[in-house]
Amino acid sequence: MDNDQARRRALGEFIKTQREQTPPAQAGLPQLSLGRRRTPGLRREEVAQLCGISVTWYTWIEQGRTDSVSPQALARIAEALHLPRAKRAYLFELAGKKDPVLPEHGGESAIAPEILETVRHFRAPAYLMDRYWNALAWNPAARKLFAGWLDTRAGNRNLLHFMFCTEEARQLTGDWEQRARRVVAEFRADCAPWLDDPQVVSMVEELSARNALFKRAWRLQDVVEREGGERRFHHPQMGDLSYRQVNFRVANRPDLKLVTLMPDSAGIEAA
Repeated sequence: MDNDQARRRALGEFIKTQREQTPPAQAGLPQLSLGRRRTPGLRREEVAQLCGISVTWYTWIEQGRTDSVSPQALARIAEALHLPRAKRAYLFELAGKKDPVLPEHGGESAIAPEILETVRHFRAPAYLMDRYWNALAWNPAARKLFAGWLDTRAGNRNLLHFMFCTEEARQLTGDWEQRARRVVAEFRADCAPWLDDPQVVSMVEELSARNALFKRAWRLQDVVEREGGERRFHHPQMGDLSYRQVNFRVANRPDLKLVTLMPDSAGIEAA
């Protein structure tokens, strides 16, 4: 069985188990129309009717026999089965589709205060970014390291803007050109689900107009995972610094990324 078949089967089995666990009353079906039932959950015919799709096609979805399920159809299935947020996200993850009800830009739920507070408790440089790579929170060590981005002089908290539009980034970043190319590839990987987001489109257009290297790197369509690794800096006050970058995703907000820079040697003061 190839990966696509395994994914379709897993999706179908998940939908089936959720259907069998959904009480008809929860789906809004009249009690008088339920009749004698062999299962306490919904029938395939009922889910298909609630979703406005044919019974045959819905059956194929449960049996893993079709790969043509649209995000809109998946959304109707999720709503018919009253899936909570975590299960709904899992449904779309299995399908490899983007949930159409997710906000396109700027409308995400509020960030829990404890997430912001966690960033400040790191001794080593740490910062939290959104899907557009805007810094949302950072600790004193990061503010000290990233002069021109996270300090009080910065007028733009976007990492891409800092990297490609400021002289401070060129002076601070070891092997700036090589690192800048990789940053573009990492951002493309990060924003793959939102390439048509107006804010992403606007950012790419602006950066392409302002920096020739960004424009060339973006057109190459290189993609790499932001996996961390060695990061070297030449700081105007602290001198040469070396860190190991470690990244984390926030469990209930996968659009947020926590980046930490752990000193390579005990001799480096992080704060």
